[in-house]
Amino acid sequence: MKKFNVKSRIKKEDLNPVFHFKDKTEDDKILTPQLIKQALKTGKIELVGKNLKYIPEKVFNIQDQEKVNNNVVDLNNTPNEDDLWWNQRHITHLDFSSNVLTEINPEIRNLIDLTVLNLQDNALTTLPKEIGQLEKLTKLNLSRNKINELPNDFFRLRELKYLNLSYNCLTDISADLSDLVYLEILDLSNNKLESLPGGIGFLTRLTDLSAHHNKLQVLPNDITNLRNLHKLDIMHNDLKFLPEYMGDLRKIEFIYAQHNDIDKMPDLDGCEHLQELHISNNFITEIPERFFEKLPNLKVLDLRDNKIAKLPDEISMLQNLMRLDLSNNSVTSLPTSLCTLAHLVSLQVDGNPIKSIRRDIISCGTQRILKTLKDRDKGLNSNGYPKVINSPTIPENPFPDKYQLKKTRSLTLCGKGVVEIPDQVFLDAVEADISIVDFSKNKLKQLPEGLTHLSSKISELNMNGNQLIEVQPFVSQFDHIKYLNLSCNQLDTLPDEVGLLITLREINIANNKFIEFPKCIYQLIHVEIIIACDNKIEAIDASDSGLAALKRLATLDLSNNNISQVPPTLGNMTQINSLLLHGNSFRSPRVQILEKGTASILSYLRDRIPKEF
Repeated sequence: MKKFNVKSRIKKEDLNPVFHFKDKTEDDKILTPQLIKQALKTGKIELVGKNLKYIPEKVFNIQDQEKVNNNVVDLNNTPNEDDLWWNQRHITHLDFSSNVLTEINPEIRNLIDLTVLNLQDNALTTLPKEIGQLEKLTKLNLSRNKINELPNDFFRLRELKYLNLSYNCLTDISADLSDLVYLEILDLSNNKLESLPGGIGFLTRLTDLSAHHNKLQVLPNDITNLRNLHKLDIMHNDLKFLPEYMGDLRKIEFIYAQHNDIDKMPDLDGCEHLQELHISNNFITEIPERFFEKLPNLKVLDLRDNKIAKLPDEISMLQNLMRLDLSNNSVTSLPTSLCTLAHLVSLQVDGNPIKSIRRDIISCGTQRILKTLKDRDKGLNSNGYPKVINSPTIPENPFPDKYQLKKTRSLTLCGKGVVEIPDQVFLDAVEADISIVDFSKNKLKQLPEGLTHLSSKISELNMNGNQLIEVQPFVSQFDHIKYLNLSCNQLDTLPDEVGLLITLREINIANNKFIEFPKCIYQLIHVEIIIACDNKIEAIDASDSGLAALKRLATLDLSNNNISQVPPTLGNMTQINSLLLHGNSFRSPRVQILEKGTASILSYLRDRIPKEF
């Protein structure tokens, strides 16, 4: 019997498997006439995630082709006004991210009006020198490629304000980088750099410099010339020290230097705007007493996993400190001066050989530790009980005068025991142009009505440690507020008006009586830090109308609540770098996962998202 050969009946051109290597012809076809028309109308070409190996050649002369097409006049049809070439826009925005591009055609030089070019997440190893002719380019994203060298002409892109070269294979950056004088954001992270180029100090407009996850052994001294720098991220390198004159970075707000080989605290005298210093996982053994003298705005100090043996009493000078992490050091005792830090809501000291405070007290958390230190600061009698101390009398006039307000630029009534505040105090504060208000540790049962006088000025409001039972709706008038601390009160609900505080960056509702997570917080689209620990919260919403709507959220503390289930979709919020969930009633994730840290928790939750079929 004659066998029937199926293969012989199938033509080669009929074979078109789903997964195959595309050629230029196929890539060119993806730019359809409809897409071309849309591109000329908007000035943008966006072909993201199309599995392209080449940029379609039509892209590079798209304007000229349409001129030719429009020169052919059809007398029978009236052309659409938008289709006429003189009404069309030049291509200014090109996005070919998440493809498999291996090379860029030198013809890219024809796109002389290009201002935004996104080529991230491809397979590029080199760039054509012609890219340097895109003289109007202001934003360039080349992250997540395999680029190992930049052409000399690359540094002719002198209008660049944003440059992302992260996740490549760069081992060296030319000193010509200093020619890009308009740069404001520079990301060199996750490469193989052993040094940053000399002359980087000429980039005086730079506000954000990321060079983490490289092999840097030293930073150039002129990095301290970056007087407009707000954020410096150099974690996960091989640095042994930071430049001598770090204090010259007058506008620096965030320094991330964890996971290096640094053995000495940097001299930050002059960094008065510094808010967060992360220098964990290094080899620091000592903190100089004068280190704390001129850091008035420091809120987060991360010193975990070092070899620090003593915490100086002078830490009390950090009056705005909110979080202090000393975990896994060699500290044997804590200074009683810690109890004077009115804003301190998180104190981590696990992994230290502390003998002066019992382990069971340490395990109870921040408030219990601070209470113990406060009791000791008062002194104990011979029986081991606190001495009988007369109740402190409230001064006849505990309120600051106009001179004090103008001098401190803040309205501070911390620990005065006041139950109400005269309206005149707020009128004086308006005259002194006050933006920071601290009424912590008093006996206020609601927000003082006088705050409405400062509604257009307040940027920080601290009501920690009062007796608040409600927050009035007029809080919605605080249209410039960035920081709101309502911790350690008796609140069980927040008004919907809190959701109108779109400028808010941090909200603290710890140590209250919340059973439901306030829905108004889900409306705070710019919030970066949420502290909601030590309540009775039973559930959280991680949907698109819940936490998932908070795209900038970086810190979420829900520890010590009654949460029975953690929604798996929380794992999709990969922008979170600090997630605290311990002390709740859920069984999953288990303690072992929680102890591994935020990345492990998020990964665990993502793996449990039901797959859609």
